[in-house]
Amino acid sequence: MVGRVRAVVGLVVASALAGVLVTAMFTPAVALGGIAVGSSLEAFDDLPDYIKPDTLSQTSSIYAQDAAGNRTLLASFYDQNRQEVGWNDISQNFKDAIVSTEDPRFYVHGGMDVQSTVRAFISNTVSGGVESGASTISQQYVKNILVQRAEAISDPTAEAAAYADATATTADRKLKELKLSIGLEKEYSKDDILLGYMNIALFGGRVYGIQAASRYYFGVDANALTLAQAASLAAMVNAPEALRIDVPDNIAANTARRNEDVLASMLKEKAITQAQYDEAVATPVTPNITESSTGCQTAAAGAGFFCDYVKDIILNDTTFGATADDRANALNRGGYTIVTTLDPSLQAAANQAVTDYVPSSMSSVDIGGAFVTVQPGTGKIVAMAQNKTYSQDPSADPATNTAINYSTDAAYGGSAGFQNGSTSKLFVLMDWLKSGRSLNDFVNGSNNQKFTASNITNSCGGTVSGTYTAGNDAGESGGNATVLSQFEDSVNNAFLNMATKLDLCDINAIATAFGMHRADGAAMDTGLYATVLGGNEVSPLTMAAAYAGVANNGMFCTPVAISSITDSTGADVSVPQSTCTQAIDPTIAQTALYAMQGVIQSGTATTANPADGTPHFGKTGTTDAEKDVWLVGGTTQLVSASWVGNVTGNVSIRQTPVTGGNDVTVRSGLSRLYVWKEFYKDTADARGGSNFPLPASASRGSGSGSSGTGTGRGSSTATPTPSPTATPSPNSTEGAGTAPAPTSTTAPAPLPSSTPAG
Repeated sequence: MVGRVRAVVGLVVASALAGVLVTAMFTPAVALGGIAVGSSLEAFDDLPDYIKPDTLSQTSSIYAQDAAGNRTLLASFYDQNRQEVGWNDISQNFKDAIVSTEDPRFYVHGGMDVQSTVRAFISNTVSGGVESGASTISQQYVKNILVQRAEAISDPTAEAAAYADATATTADRKLKELKLSIGLEKEYSKDDILLGYMNIALFGGRVYGIQAASRYYFGVDANALTLAQAASLAAMVNAPEALRIDVPDNIAANTARRNEDVLASMLKEKAITQAQYDEAVATPVTPNITESSTGCQTAAAGAGFFCDYVKDIILNDTTFGATADDRANALNRGGYTIVTTLDPSLQAAANQAVTDYVPSSMSSVDIGGAFVTVQPGTGKIVAMAQNKTYSQDPSADPATNTAINYSTDAAYGGSAGFQNGSTSKLFVLMDWLKSGRSLNDFVNGSNNQKFTASNITNSCGGTVSGTYTAGNDAGESGGNATVLSQFEDSVNNAFLNMATKLDLCDINAIATAFGMHRADGAAMDTGLYATVLGGNEVSPLTMAAAYAGVANNGMFCTPVAISSITDSTGADVSVPQSTCTQAIDPTIAQTALYAMQGVIQSGTATTANPADGTPHFGKTGTTDAEKDVWLVGGTTQLVSASWVGNVTGNVSIRQTPVTGGNDVTVRSGLSRLYVWKEFYKDTADARGGSNFPLPASASRGSGSGSSGTGTGRGSSTATPTPSPTATPSPNSTEGAGTAPAPTSTTAPAPLPSSTPAG
């Protein structure tokens, strides 16, 4: 009780003294005449007694993480480059430098240094102006808190007004600062106040707090600062922009203040010895500027596009704030530690595979390539690569740089999508099986078929207008063959024929259940061409996630890119979760997987077969004139979408020679296959991959075709029993392993005259 009374009395006395001294300090002539002191005391009494330090704006960082839990920093985001640290994380050299220079009696006074205030009063009286403010560390801390609050205001007008109020050279502002600092010292220990000040202080530009300053200016953590380095940083807080040492012209001024003010004060206060002083003064100011990773343009691990996708998730998802401003503040000020699903080694392999087979630019076509990998059963995106460099710099060469992410939807930094061609036949196949039919049914795939509204059912509406005809992409005769062989060779007319026996609405319902949607956000075209031959523009991520759902026994999991987030206090932040739903009966998914193994082993994707003992599945896709070519598939562990195409316009890339970074030339239609093969053979298959479940014989059929052998396909080295009616087209360069091996650019092999089936 006695202590509380003394504190109250002390505050009253300090209030009275402060009112007189501060008023005198700012208006010495008036104060000496006895005017305005009373009004200042009244204003002082009306001020709040206490200020609570706010959570500081801190840097948010995005990390990749491998299976062992080792993290790789991809990029950071901040309004203020700051990493708040604890007391033991800061060199004693810096603590001593700040106290000795800014407030030698810091550990003695109660928030107001009477001696300094009287000295400032005398100095200001003699000069007739305001040359000294006599601010203690506590007062400077209060001022910084108020400035930070002002800068956090989103409205520019309100922010400017609050900032002006927090920095005004007036008696009212000094009175407010003084009273709040006295209250602050009643609530917090001296060490806590000093720590708060060291973490909040500006060190020039967007560098705030001693840890970020140590890293940026000298490339060391704050606990490793030498005496000379600590003194150089302490010199900056007096005039951050004028004394920042990343500007060479400022080094002389920084050196002078370091030696004459900081080190001299430390010697005077006996914080250092004469020998330490002499050594530090003799040490030149030598910056080691270490730029922090700022934004996705500086993302490590070749993950700029994935980084941008993660950023857009946070900026779009109301999980991170109700408004766009709230979400931007959460990312740029929240001090988030964002651990993503990206696997560094898989990302490196994807980057290398794309680089090896897809050039960043070509003179004849706006070449694009994307490769994205999803983990079945979790929806985790583990790799996302592109043939361009991520850049938002308007001066960067647009032929090789872009901020458009080919792998994702437009709402998440992506393009408007690409037609997925024959990869849509998977959904036709699954509806065929769902209707009670089998892989061993025979269908006509010949080129002489016509399709009209009279023979197409679409209970969702929008069938065909007039007569529709389609050719087989690689010129296959098609003929009458099993569904399995027509699927392996991707015969267009066979699947159009199959669609006449189904309901397009049902096919599209299956596709929707597997997450299929347009990349531009528009409604899906559910007509014949779009449904069967892939006329909707979709993203590679959408395709990878859909096929991963099939690999997961028909259970589709929405893709996710973030594993966890913690805020600046270490508290968990909610993140978007994958939602898994059973999109189709597992037996149908297993039968479809059985068919897709044949695509890799003996169909249109034999060029992509790693033949390394790991079971693979997949489906190719080709649009008109090979504007877009695809291979989507993988193993039980990893599923990837490999896309290559013409990004802008409708210029064909059919038969276009493509030379990647490994100086190997392949035809454009094959490049997506070589990218896929390199990724799986060299890296992905090391993650394992088990045999796919053997489908029920009823779904495979019991005839003598390849689907009715009653045996599983096993690994990708196995040779399936061919259907007697399923002879690959002699013109198909992707069938039956007839595609040419890559050749050196110094002597390219003649390119075949035909293109692969979709």
